[in-house]
Amino acid sequence: MTIQMVYHFSIGDLKLVENNGQLTEVLPVTSPQTVQQQEHSELLAKAARQIKEYLAGQRQKFDLPLAFTGTAFQQQVWQYLLTIPYGETRTYQAVARAIGKPQAVRAVGHAIGQNKLLLVVPCHRVLGKNGSLTGYAGGLAMKKQLLALEHLHQNKN
Repeated sequence: MTIQMVYHFSIGDLKLVENNGQLTEVLPVTSPQTVQQQEHSELLAKAARQIKEYLAGQRQKFDLPLAFTGTAFQQQVWQYLLTIPYGETRTYQAVARAIGKPQAVRAVGHAIGQNKLLLVVPCHRVLGKNGSLTGYAGGLAMKKQLLALEHLHQNKN
C-alpha cells in the first residue's frame, strides 16, 4: 500500500512516500498540492522526524528502510552515495571511479539525477569538476544550503 504526505521543512515542502513499509520518495513539492493520507504512517512520521533532526544539525545519517526503483547501475550509484560521509563531497568522476566505471561520468550524473530519495540518499554531496555546483532536484539554492549546513555541523556531532 502506498501512503504519501507533504511535510513542511525549513528548506521547503517535501513529499514523502512509503510503499509496503519502505521509504520510496523524498522529493520537493514544486507546485501546491494536497495529499490526503488514508491512514497513519509511523514510517513517514519517523522519516519526517529524522529529516528535521538532520536539518537542525542533530543527525548525520538516516536510519530508515529504503526501496530503490531503478536500473542495476542506478542502484549501484545510489548505494555508493550512501557511503559519502556527512560534510564531505565527491565529484561525478570520483563516483564513476569508485563504482569501477571511470568512463561512465555522464551515466553517473544521469543516475544521480534520478534519485528520488533526496537528503536521505545524499546526492547533494556530489559536485562537478573543480567543486562546481551542478543540478539538483531541489534546486541549486537548496543544494548549497544543505552543503553549508553539513559543513557547519560536521565536527559538532
